[in-house]
Amino acid sequence: MSSLRVSKKHPLLRLLGYAKNYRPQVWSAVACTILNQIFDLAPSYLIGVAVDVVVEKENSLIARAGITDIVGQLAILSLLTLLVWSLESLFEFIYDRLWRNLAQTIQHELRLDTYTHLQQLELSYFEERSTGELLSILNDDINQLERFLNSGAAEILQFFTVVLAVGTSFILVAPSVAPFAILPIPLILWGSFAFQKLLAPRYTDVREKAGFISSRLANNLSGIATIKSFTTEDYERSRVLDESDAYRRSNKKAIALSAAFFPLIRFMVVIGFIATLFFGGVAVANDRLTVGTYGFLVFIVQLLLWPFATLSQIMDEYQRAMASIRRVMGLLDTPIAIPGGDRALPTTVARGEVQIDNITFAYNDYVQNGSGSRYNVLTNLSLHILAGKNIGIVGATGSGKSTLVKLLLRFYEVQSGSITIDGIDIRELQLKELRRCIGWVSQDVFLFHGTVAQNIAYGDLAATEEEVIQAAKLAEAHEFILELPQGYDTIVGERGQKLSGGQRQRIAIARAILKDPPILILDEATSAVDNETEAAIQRSLSKITQNRTTIAIAHRLSTIRHADCIYVMEQGQFVESGTHEQLLAQNKTYAKLWQVQSGEILPASA
Repeated sequence: MSSLRVSKKHPLLRLLGYAKNYRPQVWSAVACTILNQIFDLAPSYLIGVAVDVVVEKENSLIARAGITDIVGQLAILSLLTLLVWSLESLFEFIYDRLWRNLAQTIQHELRLDTYTHLQQLELSYFEERSTGELLSILNDDINQLERFLNSGAAEILQFFTVVLAVGTSFILVAPSVAPFAILPIPLILWGSFAFQKLLAPRYTDVREKAGFISSRLANNLSGIATIKSFTTEDYERSRVLDESDAYRRSNKKAIALSAAFFPLIRFMVVIGFIATLFFGGVAVANDRLTVGTYGFLVFIVQLLLWPFATLSQIMDEYQRAMASIRRVMGLLDTPIAIPGGDRALPTTVARGEVQIDNITFAYNDYVQNGSGSRYNVLTNLSLHILAGKNIGIVGATGSGKSTLVKLLLRFYEVQSGSITIDGIDIRELQLKELRRCIGWVSQDVFLFHGTVAQNIAYGDLAATEEEVIQAAKLAEAHEFILELPQGYDTIVGERGQKLSGGQRQRIAIARAILKDPPILILDEATSAVDNETEAAIQRSLSKITQNRTTIAIAHRLSTIRHADCIYVMEQGQFVESGTHEQLLAQNKTYAKLWQVQSGEILPASA
């Protein structure tokens, strides 16, 4: 059951929801934008007044206010012009700063919300999507939104301010000419919305193609060593070329439609201008308009109609932003398939008893067999681990060992059965509490770009330097760390690429030790270490596993030979169990594996 309800609101309305906490800033930005545009229009009106002064002299509009001297009238106009330009510049500075800061704030909160939601999604979501695609949403799409908010909101407000102010002036000053100037506006609006509908799917496709190329580049950069080792640089370049060309062609389709909009609008603007020029001139000739008013109308008709020409650019920016917002909101609307419970299991009192009762599990992408049921990775599996016990699990690749661990961590949800810790169903536990009491060392060790000390301290972010060093000593990592160029301050590189596989695994073990969980899971934790290091780790395990439930998954049987109980797994079932000596005495699967690894007999393939 999803813990998130998918919103049916328009993406723009949902975006505006992020601005509700900043209403004073929004309204200030709106007011300053409108005032800036009004003062920007004022010089056009002042030009009309200036023409009126020169032509009408003592009968001008200003003269009627009591200033009959022409020089005085022009002086008044000059002062008004200076004031208007000063206020226009002031309000532009204020609104530009307000909008851009607001864009940064909304961008920040939207990215944080998106990333927070992304972290709550189940592991399978990430396995089915590329890192590059998700990065494209978190970075490119949210940045596209920021670019629109920086200027797009102000441009829309300015557009409506100009149309309302100039349109009203036309109707008041020259009602007989106004219809001819306004005639193209309905056609322009209709064309704008028609183009918007056509542009929307094209820009959606552009954003998808951007995600594909981002995915390709992220994948190749992370696998650069493999590319070099197989000398497939040319092949990968051709794949990047294909993705980039697809992005270019997708943009080309959008550009072809977007570019056609401006010339069409321009043609309609010219029609309105010619109509004003002609019919306004006729009105002057028939003494229905003054020369000053006619000059004013011819001048401001462009201010009325040209904003509609820029409407194409505004719509273009809007559609690009909406395409990005839809992708971001689509991620936010992804249901959380594995919601946490509401019970806590503090590590200070957790015993670490694990009960697995008749669980059945299959991955979503497993095909169906002839009977219509899924191939199960685990089927009716049960296991009881007493608190503080050390157990080992062995089995062939694909037998379900690592899947069992991921179910215990609730990376996936069982289809049937239950798993309990200290008698509490893990579905009832808060996910943070559940995972806090489990230390997991995976075969695929991930180290963050940072220092050795920072990666070990990831197990306990409040750990002291002495605690970090002690954890490294227990993991047999202290000596090799001291030999690194900067010791514990050595940068390990992205994914720890500056370290060997064995060094990475020992740091991962130290990180889990520092976490000090009641349950420790070692999933092939010694697979990448040499025999000497493995022996050293084995010596430390006797201390590490004291008073701690330990589940060790291993191919190397020597790693688990001293476990309290060893379970042999085949096709999602436990087929053998017992101590090392008991399993050898049974002379079945485990015994044969031990003989092969100890060199007593050669493997069958030999």
